[in-house]
Amino acid sequence: MINLNSIFSETSTALKKIAPFQPEIAIILGSGLGDFASSLNLKVSVATSDLPNYPTSTVAGHQGKIHFVEYAGKKIILFQGRIHFYEGYDLYQCLLPVHLCAELGCKNILLTNAAGGINRNFSPGDLMLLTSFNSLFLKKELSEVMGISNFDAKNAFLDCPSQKLNETIKQSALDEKIPLKEGSYWYSKGPSYETPVEIEMMNKFGTDAVGMSTVHEAVYAVSKGMKCAGISCITNFAAGISNQKLSHEEVTITANRVKGNFERLIKKFIEMSVV
Repeated sequence: MINLNSIFSETSTALKKIAPFQPEIAIILGSGLGDFASSLNLKVSVATSDLPNYPTSTVAGHQGKIHFVEYAGKKIILFQGRIHFYEGYDLYQCLLPVHLCAELGCKNILLTNAAGGINRNFSPGDLMLLTSFNSLFLKKELSEVMGISNFDAKNAFLDCPSQKLNETIKQSALDEKIPLKEGSYWYSKGPSYETPVEIEMMNKFGTDAVGMSTVHEAVYAVSKGMKCAGISCITNFAAGISNQKLSHEEVTITANRVKGNFERLIKKFIEMSVV
């Protein structure tokens, strides 16, 4: 088992010295969703490159910044950019943002991402509340490397405490009149997009969307005693669903197009959250 407390002790210590408060809600922003940070009351901002042992984000749309902000009387830590396995990092390094949240005493975390739509009733621009997940890769890694032995029993998004966050998100969508899908998310290692045959396999397993993040973060968060919820922005049809060629540019363009709805939903969620 890898001891993240030991590996990232300097990182945690450095962030604690910068933090102006103990955050009540943590939000990790996915591809193309980073502008959300600019719409809140910023207290302190730090580049992850200024923190010791913090991996460098190399993906467009992930700026590599941590913001401490306030909104609706809530204290929030925002991660503008995440660490992906497909960037060449070890899985334990990809868990660093969640680990830091736990070290700061944060009890609630919202994970967001850009995902490819597999469910043919979904369209680019839809927002999807994550209700379940699947992965052929993470079960081995999280159970053997991270020491999380009961992976199969941990549906992080339907964990009983996490259900409260899900209900708040659904009510927030209703109040703001924002259509909100619900569905399962398949974690793929990347860095290449999936083939049409792989997507068809995922579809037969009942998967609604696919992406390259979030699941390991959610499982780790729940293992640390945090309530966790996830929202995907469906930014494109997955391979084979349409004839359009997949690209990261399309992901960013679609995320920018729907960022107004995304911001309204997350702000309403923050307002309604009981921390």
